[in-house]
Amino acid sequence: MSRPIVGIGAVASIGRDPSELFESLCAGRSGLAPLRGFDRSKFKAGHLFEIDDRPAPGVDVPGRATGFLLDAVGQAARDAGLGEDLRDVPILVGTGLRELRSLELWWRDGAEFTAGRMHFGTALRERFGAVDTHTFSNACSASLYALALAVDQLDSGVVEHVIVAGTDSITESMFGLTDAFQLEPPGRLRPFDVDRKGTILGEGAGAIVLAREPDGHRRVHGRVRSVGVNCDAHHTTAPLQAGVAAAMRQAHRRAGVKPENVDLVMLHGTGTPLNDEVEVRALREVFGEHERVPLVTAVKSMTGHTAGSAGVLSLITALRAMSTGRIPPVTELDEPTEDVSALRLVHTTETTGRVEVAQVNGFGFGGLNAVAVLEAAR
Repeated sequence: MSRPIVGIGAVASIGRDPSELFESLCAGRSGLAPLRGFDRSKFKAGHLFEIDDRPAPGVDVPGRATGFLLDAVGQAARDAGLGEDLRDVPILVGTGLRELRSLELWWRDGAEFTAGRMHFGTALRERFGAVDTHTFSNACSASLYALALAVDQLDSGVVEHVIVAGTDSITESMFGLTDAFQLEPPGRLRPFDVDRKGTILGEGAGAIVLAREPDGHRRVHGRVRSVGVNCDAHHTTAPLQAGVAAAMRQAHRRAGVKPENVDLVMLHGTGTPLNDEVEVRALREVFGEHERVPLVTAVKSMTGHTAGSAGVLSLITALRAMSTGRIPPVTELDEPTEDVSALRLVHTTETTGRVEVAQVNGFGFGGLNAVAVLEAAR
């Protein structure tokens, strides 16, 4: 049984709500900018996809990932008509690193930060009265893993609504690691380009409200038909084509759809040589002779790799594409790879098309694969 999405909220480097984010994506607007929160002299790379909310350049403050989360959840709850009292609504949060940046600032700079703030539940309880909160640190597929559990909760009949969210801020330690192993820092994030050099980190948060049944008085943005998840545990960082393909097939089977029924695929599209190659080859394996049926796009060239929020931000983009008939492009793509050229890739400029069924991909370190299937509201 599909579950209606009755509320959405988002914040990223190119938009502070779902409408602004989607308009920026369709316009091909990039959030890449010079470093705001870190000392540029310590790193080879000098740009990130940061949300510009700090008091001054080079001045960082704790609690930013939590702030993004509260903003997105608040937007989604208001959109769904739930208001500020969420004591009866479970909130499932996907993240990569929780509030590790705050811990860095506490340890090194003496910033005020307590252990209780590492868990998002503290702030969610204070702001919304939420008492049933869970955090999943499932790398870059975290918010889609949270979505899978939310569907299970609704299917159990115990709750009427569940909020699924994802959030991450960029930590100096993670940025430092990526900066160290990239001999030549990528000047741009270029998914599926033959000369792609690697990913660039981004910040963001997204949230959706799922309902057990629509009540007839609220807008339904779309429906979740299924979520397929697995953990192939193939390698710490390298993806496995068989594991990625299995997650896609599981999502299709659970949704009761065939590859030829899918109108749009939101690719994970990190811009790294191996991840892009494996994802596209897995897609072509699953879709077979129907590989040119769906339109295919991705957003990270404009938002950066937003880690735990990446899945839900792509999902919200798919919902907006369903309701508007507009599909944002993959930007920064000068020469597509041979494999991706065989697909109906939307790049350079937006296109239009009817989207009734969409697939959203999210893949993380350690073989944490998740794929969601959505259908348009009726």
